[in-house]
Amino acid sequence: MTDTTNKTHRGGCHCGNIRLAFETAVDPADFEVRACQCAFCRKHNTRAIADPAGHLTIEAARPSDLQRYLFGLRTAEYLLCRTCGVYVAAVVDGDSRPRALVIANALDDAARFTAEAMKSNYDGEDEPSRMARRRAGWTPATLKL
Repeated sequence: MTDTTNKTHRGGCHCGNIRLAFETAVDPADFEVRACQCAFCRKHNTRAIADPAGHLTIEAARPSDLQRYLFGLRTAEYLLCRTCGVYVAAVVDGDSRPRALVIANALDDAARFTAEAMKSNYDGEDEPSRMARRRAGWTPATLKL
């Protein structure tokens, strides 16, 4: 019998300003880990995960030290710490509840997310299809920023 109880994976940036609490019933070894091939994600060696049935809480102790970076189609905010430089999540907000992509490397138990990262290229997406993919596949989020 599969355990469907949510587990909380905690993490955040290196200096502790940004904290993550990722609740999911998916076992870490069963996650599909993605490695976006855009220049930003390649430079950060991104290993991204999401669970549309889970929940992510993102908190910043010092909101002024939170960097929100936008690029490309400017449809998501990439959250980094201004103090230590760690990229922790990407967030879409706006017309409905925020949804986020978790950076597995920012989780304290990152080594448990063992799947080899699948290279993903989203260059061919237009804005509506990109937003629809994110709304359907990213994790519902609470932002305490």
